[in-house]
Amino acid sequence: MRPLSHTARRSDELARFLQISNPERGFEFTGLTSNTDLIDAGDLFIALPGKKFHGADFARKAQDRGAVAILSDAEGIARAKCNLPTIEISQPRLLLGDISSWFYGTPFRALTAVGITGTNGKTTTASLLNQLWALSGRESGFIGTIGIEIGKEYYPAQFTTPESSELQATTAAMVERGVTHLVMEVSSHSIAQKRVTGAFFKNVAFTNLTQDHLDFHGTMEEYFSTKAKLFTTEFAEQAFINIDSGYGVRLASMAQLPVHTISRSNTSATWHYSSVTPTSNGFDVSIRGAAGILIEGHTPLIGGHNLDNLLLAVALAVDSGIDPLAIASDLEKLQGPSGRLEKVDIGQKFVALVDYAHTPDAVERVLAAVREVTPGRIIAVLGCGGDRDSSKRPLMGRALADGADLAIFTSDNPRSEKPEAILTDMQSQVEDRNNVIIEVDRRGAIAIAVAEAEAGDLVIILGKGHEEGQEILGVKHPFDDRLELARAIEQLG
Repeated sequence: MRPLSHTARRSDELARFLQISNPERGFEFTGLTSNTDLIDAGDLFIALPGKKFHGADFARKAQDRGAVAILSDAEGIARAKCNLPTIEISQPRLLLGDISSWFYGTPFRALTAVGITGTNGKTTTASLLNQLWALSGRESGFIGTIGIEIGKEYYPAQFTTPESSELQATTAAMVERGVTHLVMEVSSHSIAQKRVTGAFFKNVAFTNLTQDHLDFHGTMEEYFSTKAKLFTTEFAEQAFINIDSGYGVRLASMAQLPVHTISRSNTSATWHYSSVTPTSNGFDVSIRGAAGILIEGHTPLIGGHNLDNLLLAVALAVDSGIDPLAIASDLEKLQGPSGRLEKVDIGQKFVALVDYAHTPDAVERVLAAVREVTPGRIIAVLGCGGDRDSSKRPLMGRALADGADLAIFTSDNPRSEKPEAILTDMQSQVEDRNNVIIEVDRRGAIAIAVAEAEAGDLVIILGKGHEEGQEILGVKHPFDDRLELARAIEQLG
């Protein structure tokens, strides 16, 4: 997504920005990207080095699609088999975000922007904040796992946090359309890969940190240190940090920014609950905030983890200028985002939900949350993704078996791995398998769960949430847990 209008740039302007000599062959460019599939006529193609290929290997494709020049490192310039003008810099990956921000006129600086990071809760917290802005009449935007929203318009997204050239273009498009507030999820991958370089937030927020992505980061310490890089003056003015975990406490003590602390029960935190009363359809809450602010109301959200998400969203909303009294009246209007404890109801005798939980902590929390509101049995379906952190599979399997009355182990996105091998990993720490069923086919597993359910039970399909495909051996097949669950219920009659 790009703005409809913006100023073209010349090669000499770019050279001055990069503090390098002007290329011999001057040119003008009207856009830029590092993805050849997204090139528009007139673009500057920024060829980045990668693990398997160099972007410059696709220089001919870039030229054919209308690129007017190539910016890359020495290796890329040497490998580019085309006759386009070139600009050489030593580390294009590190500068892509800054170049993109410069080209689009530093769009983040024109917004009240909030960046949210953490293992779990990013999407829900961001969605709740976006809803509070919309309810108060703010023109707002959202960038995250479930897609991109500009006001009431929706666009799909390939990554939780887009590549920096697309991120800056999307943000510029929001500014052009009159958006004043932006909330976005910031993944650890995007921080490590410099996709958020060039972005700047009024506030950055931390939800929690639990095991995930160790296939990429290697260790929890590296995972944490990557997240912590967002909490510096390079990226933000202030920090909002949940301190109900050791990682949150550490981050609050080391952040380079003014810190507002968040806690469900620690009354010394800047934002905390003074009371939480479970009801038949959510919670009655009293929230205490900065300068003695008191916000009282009812939330239909279920689960302790959503109390954390709500508290963080409320704190960020107040800081952005929303009247606490308006928030109190709007609490009961807030809903969870797509694929997060999303209900599928076509008149069946049991409750049916779909949730994105795909880490050990998330599986444990979600099952504990639905346990509180389920009079009957919990029947849960879960798989683990292939070609990803395999060390979390036994922990997820154990969380499933411990938290459900009937645990159905199945496939998620096996990708290039054999589903049976993934299932073996998942079961390796499950000692009592009396409540376990193995069904490799995910559609079949959902059908089993529905067939087993009786009045008062709860069926929950975990792991994929809002996703609409299942990746098997490099092919993405259409698959939506919500549709599959509805079809299984219909077929049961």
